[in-house]
Amino acid sequence: MRKLASIILLLAVVLNSLGQSKSSPLQISHLTGDFYVYRTFNDYKGDKISANAMYLVTDKGVVLFDAPWDKTQFQPLIDSIKARHNKEVVMLFATHSHNDRAGGFEFYKKRGIKTYSIKLTDDILEKNKEPRASFIIANDTTFTVGQHKFNVFYPGKGHAPDNVVVWFDNEKVLYGGCFVKSADAEDLGYLGDADVREWQKSIKKVQKKFKNPKFVIPGHDDWEDINSLNHTEKLVEQYLAQKSKENK
Repeated sequence: MRKLASIILLLAVVLNSLGQSKSSPLQISHLTGDFYVYRTFNDYKGDKISANAMYLVTDKGVVLFDAPWDKTQFQPLIDSIKARHNKEVVMLFATHSHNDRAGGFEFYKKRGIKTYSIKLTDDILEKNKEPRASFIIANDTTFTVGQHKFNVFYPGKGHAPDNVVVWFDNEKVLYGGCFVKSADAEDLGYLGDADVREWQKSIKKVQKKFKNPKFVIPGHDDWEDINSLNHTEKLVEQYLAQKSKENK
């Protein structure tokens, strides 16, 4: 019976991998070790835009960092993780209050998954009457889950007033969420809740605290270029310089 179950699980993983393409609504890629980047999509101003998120496989279960942007992929993500790793999702961290990050709180809470945010995120969700996390954490909190340790850190305002990043020191992985723009981004994107001047200061805090990352995962578009954080800093500087010219 165990041998049959193993064969079925292996077949499910293979079929899942074969079925994944550039047009798939859920795309999962191996990053390094126990780390995986997953991508979902949604419409923004008439264009189909990708959103990057990440999960970590541990001895105690799988940890999600941000929910799918496309709510139709909430359950398929769980199913894909189960098929690939034969593990349950046990925790979800949202890196800020926007729907492409915290939009899955209600769904995953109902499935017994522990959900987390900082208080700034919780305050915004409460004000907007949106589903909130079960657990509120401090702005600088270190977690140990199974064999992995990671640091959830609030550097200050940036893309959003409540954006956090996640750092894995052993593997030198920086999960930036929307605080970090992709290296091929031409501008800072949506700035409806941004504080660009503070963003500049916040980037410097991240660079100082988490040095020499081997991987940097931005919130949208290409995630394979290590220069995304430095590129974000340049975009911020260009934006502020342009605003300064306009105000003269």
